[in-house]
Amino acid sequence: MADKKLYNKDSIESLSPLEFTRLRPQVYCGDTTYSTQLLVEIVSNSIDEYRLGHGNKIEVTVDENDAVTVRDYGQGFLINEKRKEDGKTVLEAAFSVLNTSGKYKDDGVYEGTSLGSFGIGSKITTYLSHRLTVTSYRDKKSESIVFKEGEFSSRSLASGVNVPSGTLVKYEPSEEFFTNKGIEVKKIRELFKTISCLCPGLTIEFKYKNDELETYFSQNGLDDYIKDAIGDKEIIKNRFHSTINADEKNKIDFILTYTGDYTASMVAYVNTGLTDRGPHITLLKTFITREFNKYFREKGWLKEKDDNLEGSDIQEGMYIVFNITAPNVAYNAQVKSTITRIDMKPFTGPLADELRLWLDANEKEIKVIADKAINARKAREAAKKARDAVRGTEKKKEKVVKVDSKLADCSSKNRKLCEIYITEGDSASGNLKTARDNKTQAVMPVRGKILNTQKASLDKIQKNQEIMSMIQAFGLRADPKTMKLTYNPEDLRYGKIIIMSDADVDGAHIKNLFYTFIWNFCPQLIKDGYVYAGVPPLYKITEGNGKNYTYLKNDEALEAYRAEHEGKKYVVNRLKGLGEMSAAETEETLTDKDNRIIKQITVEDVKAADKLFEDLMGGGVTARKEFVKEHSKDAGQYNAE
Repeated sequence: MADKKLYNKDSIESLSPLEFTRLRPQVYCGDTTYSTQLLVEIVSNSIDEYRLGHGNKIEVTVDENDAVTVRDYGQGFLINEKRKEDGKTVLEAAFSVLNTSGKYKDDGVYEGTSLGSFGIGSKITTYLSHRLTVTSYRDKKSESIVFKEGEFSSRSLASGVNVPSGTLVKYEPSEEFFTNKGIEVKKIRELFKTISCLCPGLTIEFKYKNDELETYFSQNGLDDYIKDAIGDKEIIKNRFHSTINADEKNKIDFILTYTGDYTASMVAYVNTGLTDRGPHITLLKTFITREFNKYFREKGWLKEKDDNLEGSDIQEGMYIVFNITAPNVAYNAQVKSTITRIDMKPFTGPLADELRLWLDANEKEIKVIADKAINARKAREAAKKARDAVRGTEKKKEKVVKVDSKLADCSSKNRKLCEIYITEGDSASGNLKTARDNKTQAVMPVRGKILNTQKASLDKIQKNQEIMSMIQAFGLRADPKTMKLTYNPEDLRYGKIIIMSDADVDGAHIKNLFYTFIWNFCPQLIKDGYVYAGVPPLYKITEGNGKNYTYLKNDEALEAYRAEHEGKKYVVNRLKGLGEMSAAETEETLTDKDNRIIKQITVEDVKAADKLFEDLMGGGVTARKEFVKEHSKDAGQYNAE
């Protein structure tokens, strides 16, 4: 046996920001196939200047060697203004000292609503380039700094410079950090087209190598975006367009319309940055679904006996694009595609009021939308019956009955990437359906506690609608010879089966009933690693300012938090259950794959597992009492691990 390697004091290293970024560029850049993100970072700073009211033109050039030049006509950096802490000029620090920015404070010049709010973007462009030169023009002076391989090389100053104020950045991406050091030109063209619509009045000139000079400009903002995006596919004449200035810092420009398509599109920008996930998207979908259902019911298009339409029904053909300007936005990473925190209260109320006015003023067109949504539901239900019928042929031979379920399925054809959440009741599943990723996450509620299958036969569980719904949803088959359930990996409809229940005793019991069913009738699912437990947090801590909050998973975490924050002001809220959580809380803690906690259910000793299920879920009382007595001190440990 080879000797085990042991670390010593020299094994533990501390890297400078420059060293770390060059070692792990993907931490800040995300995808490093191309150097596109570097250009996005520099242009974002120029856009922030325009949004603040400085300059209305940005010039971008990419030469034959993939060197990039960006010139804006904003304020420019203060010239040769040195900082007390390190003697660097403001310009040098802005391009070389990580987490340096003038955009942090809500009461600062940028009011906390800047896209470039981390103080990272321009630095990673410096760090990941062979050479970067930045020149600031201001007050008829200029300061120019050259960085080589991320390090300061030289500085030059000039006075009597008769050019417009602003900043000029030229950099040469290093092939050391990118598979292709060039940019994704198609992506950049789409970005500039979009930015011009988000910032009407801004001109972006783009010259890519030997191509013709391209000019991007929009007079009508998001209306131009919609026209370009959907062309003549729009099926209503009076689209919903709302511009709300809640206050100086909180603004939203929002358009909703419908096409004849069967898919939905929500293009969500925050501070002019494109996002694809977050509470802002979840909350907007929720209130749109609520208001449309309410209006359809008021008009009698939905009868009293009818269930509300699901979000997917109402969203069929819906096209939404919006840009939110808001302070204190928190992101999951430097690329800023996923938002983890944003205050939507300034927008949802006024937006809902204006949406109701629009509905009332456009009844004939809304009837077209209602008919489309109701037909979408009929198609969804028909498709489900067709799937059940196809499966029913085999089920009849296997004596398995066909049942209906409330499964909200996902759309991805790559079923290995798909997940299904099993929840107790409609209230618990409601927010999960809103917060989930419709492409890869399915939700299926079951009514109450399912049958205890420890002593049940397959014939008996075939009469239980909740269990049969799960069997069909998972893609399992009944073997008439062994009276067990089996599966073919190619037919299995989900790569993860996640049982989600409240973080209390009843929730634990629900999980155990589910595990008992799987272990008795298809243990291979557990053995092959398909079964997971969702671990919802037990507490939400809101700090004194009311803006920052933290989720804690159990009592031990709460005690540790209290010890670390002794003397500080905070509010402790115990999360009552899945049905009581908001849609935003549900997404942040249960469906966001980067932040949620799920635990894979594994079995190391099959015989011991058989005995444990018999002791806990079987007919005998003595063994169960002994187990509870012996392990009572471990109560709650499940959620802690």
